[in-house]
Amino acid sequence: MKQILVIQSSPRSAESASRQLTHRLTERLRSLYPEARLVQRDLAKDPLPHLDQRTVKAIFTRDRAEAEALREALRLSDQVTEEEVLSSDILIIASPLWNFGLPSSLKAWIDHIVRPGKTFRYTEGGGEGIAREKKAILVLASGGVFTEGPWKAWETKEPYLRLNLSFIGITDVQTVRAQGMKIPALSGRAIPDGEKSIESLNI
Repeated sequence: MKQILVIQSSPRSAESASRQLTHRLTERLRSLYPEARLVQRDLAKDPLPHLDQRTVKAIFTRDRAEAEALREALRLSDQVTEEEVLSSDILIIASPLWNFGLPSSLKAWIDHIVRPGKTFRYTEGGGEGIAREKKAILVLASGGVFTEGPWKAWETKEPYLRLNLSFIGITDVQTVRAQGMKIPALSGRAIPDGEKSIESLNI
């Protein structure tokens, strides 16, 4: 184990359930892999820019001269892709559920790291993931319960994250949840239940 990458997206600081569970998970990983480098990217405090025209052009151009001229536009995207995602053995992605989706800061991060030629390549059969032999742990928090019951079909965050991770080659994905945070009968158990699930992770 050489490197662990932690991606935070909640702006709620210490009040955030996803941050509390991520802290507990990070403690466990540090105890298991004390030699591993821990890289943390806080998208709430230091958000990545959404892709603009110049960056998109730089990502998809195949002309070497043009790519060289646009290299600076990809500096940050290359950093988060190569030095953080591709260099890590475990990715921890923490997110609240907002309006049945994820924060736009996390979507921007995904747009930077799902890169042709970097994390996937085009083949005759479609896209093929390059970022293989990695594990990902999703730390998800929500006010309601979305793993069962009437709101299950409204859960878009976990399937979306799993789809993008699978597309770039990361298929070993586990989930830790704090759900029911806004339901009085469940809120007191949400974080303790999430902490218990951390102990059962295959890491």
